[in-house]
Amino acid sequence: MTQLQPRGMEIADSDPVETQEWIEAITSVAANSGSVRAQFLLRQLEDVARRSGVFLNGQPYSAYRNTIPVAQQGSYPGDLEMEERITSIIRWNALAMVVRANRAYGELGGHIASFASAAEIFETGFNHFFRARTDEFGGDLVYFQPHSAPGVYARAYLEGRLSEAQLANYRQEVKGNGLCSYPHPWLMPDFWQFPTGSMGIGPISAVYQARYMRYLEGRGLASTAGRHVWGVFGDGEMDEPESIAGLTLAARENLDNLTFIINCNLQRLDGPVRGNGQIIQELESLFIGAGWNVIKVLWGSEWDGLFARDKDLVLLRRFAETVDGQYQDLGSKDGDYNRAKFFDTDPAARDLVAHMTDAEIHALKRGGHDFRKLHAAFAAAKAHKGRPTVILAKTKKGYGMGNAGESRMTAHQSKKLDMEALVAFRDRFGLPLSEADLEGLKFYRPAEDSPEMAYLRDRRAALGGAMPLRLAGKAEKDCIPVPALDSYGKFALAAEGKEMSTTMAAVRMMGGLLKDKGFGPRIVPIVADEARTFGMDNLFRQVGIYAPKGQLYEPEDAGSMMFYKEAKDGQLLEEGITEAGAISSWAAAATSYSVHGTPVLPFYIYYSMFGFQRIGDLIWAAADQRARGFLLGATAGRTTLSGEGLQHQDGTSPLIASTIPNCRTYDPAFAGELAVIIDHGMRRMMQEQVDEFYYITVMNENYAQPSLQSGTQADIVKGLYKLDSRGDAGSGIRVRLLGSGTILQQVIAAADLLADRFGVASDIYSATSFTELARDAREVERRNRLSAAEPPETGHAARLLTGRMPVIAATDYVRALPQMIAPYLDARFVALGTDGFGRSDTRTALRAFFEVDAQSIALAAIEALVREGHAERKLLLDAIAELDADPDAPAPWTV
Repeated sequence: MTQLQPRGMEIADSDPVETQEWIEAITSVAANSGSVRAQFLLRQLEDVARRSGVFLNGQPYSAYRNTIPVAQQGSYPGDLEMEERITSIIRWNALAMVVRANRAYGELGGHIASFASAAEIFETGFNHFFRARTDEFGGDLVYFQPHSAPGVYARAYLEGRLSEAQLANYRQEVKGNGLCSYPHPWLMPDFWQFPTGSMGIGPISAVYQARYMRYLEGRGLASTAGRHVWGVFGDGEMDEPESIAGLTLAARENLDNLTFIINCNLQRLDGPVRGNGQIIQELESLFIGAGWNVIKVLWGSEWDGLFARDKDLVLLRRFAETVDGQYQDLGSKDGDYNRAKFFDTDPAARDLVAHMTDAEIHALKRGGHDFRKLHAAFAAAKAHKGRPTVILAKTKKGYGMGNAGESRMTAHQSKKLDMEALVAFRDRFGLPLSEADLEGLKFYRPAEDSPEMAYLRDRRAALGGAMPLRLAGKAEKDCIPVPALDSYGKFALAAEGKEMSTTMAAVRMMGGLLKDKGFGPRIVPIVADEARTFGMDNLFRQVGIYAPKGQLYEPEDAGSMMFYKEAKDGQLLEEGITEAGAISSWAAAATSYSVHGTPVLPFYIYYSMFGFQRIGDLIWAAADQRARGFLLGATAGRTTLSGEGLQHQDGTSPLIASTIPNCRTYDPAFAGELAVIIDHGMRRMMQEQVDEFYYITVMNENYAQPSLQSGTQADIVKGLYKLDSRGDAGSGIRVRLLGSGTILQQVIAAADLLADRFGVASDIYSATSFTELARDAREVERRNRLSAAEPPETGHAARLLTGRMPVIAATDYVRALPQMIAPYLDARFVALGTDGFGRSDTRTALRAFFEVDAQSIALAAIEALVREGHAERKLLLDAIAELDADPDAPAPWTV
């Protein structure tokens, strides 16, 4: 293929004869020895040029034409006319679904133009490439462009998988029997496999899913050979950082089981993706640079004759000179406009189409709407070995919508069409619909015994069955027995005052679980670098780090006990500095039970600050697809990671996690509590097969760990249990002190301070989860309201904290976290937390600054007692003086 320089980089040809000789030479090799040989020679020349220092630094993209020449296209294996008819029917039903919903309820929204541009892309896959899961084959995986969901529903309707009533209830789910806006497994658990509605999530998830399939194969957990991951995404979507975050990983690990198809309709929501540039050339450069195989499908078969006659490469010159904003304008206009504005501006181009009518020029399609071109690209992608492939398919947004939206700026917002536009749509695609059918937006489904329906069924039967399809429900074979807690957590249950951090305890428990012969292989440890920081370097040797090529070098630390060991069957996923990649790996493993029929239990441990706050959307996507696994937020809390400063100190993750309905969030203070929570979570997820996941904060602070009190396990899981009491209750002055995580140590110290210096007795409670307490209280409140229960039911927190003696709750997080339970208690409730920006200092200084140290907790308790009339005001004045409280100090959240 001839390489054209971008505009502004042209180099004068000093020897046209020599240039022609080179062109004829490579053309002859391609014609006589094939493209593989030609490509080999070009690579050799490129290497020589680089070594000689004469290589030009230009954009690494090819000319603006199809990658696969006509001679290599092959014959089309299907009934082209039949597939075009079926595609037209699906296009209509998708359009009718959206327009009908918005005619009845104007605020529902929906998208017509995206699927209109991608219909041929999807149908090429559905008819020839997307293989379903069978008893003998695990099935391909497809990440669907979210705005094209109406088209996927429309096909499922033809297949009999969705009813007319469901299509009529598009985006109306509350009363049931409706269809969700985008792919959402939580809402349609037996249909959608992967959530892609938040743009950028699909591409990175597809990469790590393809990698996880190789991981399963490498570890002998499942056979994934021959299975393929397909992802259909938009060109505008590729501007999302997550969209390109995994590209080099895919090439580095030779993921030839992965193909992206990027629907290049050149338009994002409000305008061109690159009005002054060429997004397709830009994407080709990007993917080539990342190491991918690139296939461009730009022009339909109608252009083949023109290319054959164009000996002087006139068209390629005009294509190179035309920016996307112009392409969008040309795409929205008829043949006469295209002749005048594109061809006639160059005499040679004008002569090339002189024999064509305006109608014939108008009929020149873009390649993404040509089944022949798309099939050749899909087939080439599937056959390519050693690298992932991206297909850049040029389309028109709103294809077929005519003046109502084809290639127009307003296409994305088009949700209603007038009668004239509906008639034009019908006529363009030859649909058997009357004007009454159009007016009523009637869904069309051919008779069951029609050729169209027979062809539709036969094509999917040949590929294994319907797609998309998610395996929902519980299966006996997927019930994985969990080891007894004593077998891996006895050290935590009977700690007897040994000093350790909860991070150390978590890693030690993970190591114990990995040693279990039955359960250990199901564990998938994941870390985004800094495994040594979390004390996980012992796992390097114990289970190895997954590397598809093994270890091709001798590590620097080969002589140490915990050397860096990479292996083809390694169990630890050490992702490097990419939290987005690590959570994508975790999501792939956490949904392995449904996607691959292989239940595993992923443990992803990371700096808590770089979890929900940094990659919250990916965690929401994992929740949507019913993930099961553990997220361990290490070095959690705003004051436990003392010297790192603002950007590393986490004061919000449990609060953010509390907003996710199927995420159970815990902030344990002691190793014994952590052991109980992990055991409970494993049994819920692996034995009971409940679709929930667990976020647990763990700290790097060493302190004495008590043995677990007998009979507290159930309350630990519920979120609150009584740990101890301090002081003489005879005085009648008593306060309840709650603490979680490392701040529980400050609460205990405050109780001693209150007893020893102020004569105030305390009951001390460990709050392992304010989130669980608040959810329980909320559910109880609702049941009481709806049932008018008498006497009303009482939630767990209210049962343990009955009465009106003040409650003081202190955490290493913002006050909003403990305040979640305040409305459900009768007592005065004071929340202490770490609102504001973090900063670098010692733990002692930070806790005093944020007013969550023992002195601040004690002062808050005394103030609450005084305000509620349980103590004299003199006690508060004495405490302010004795505890050196500074009333003029600025609030920590203001500085």
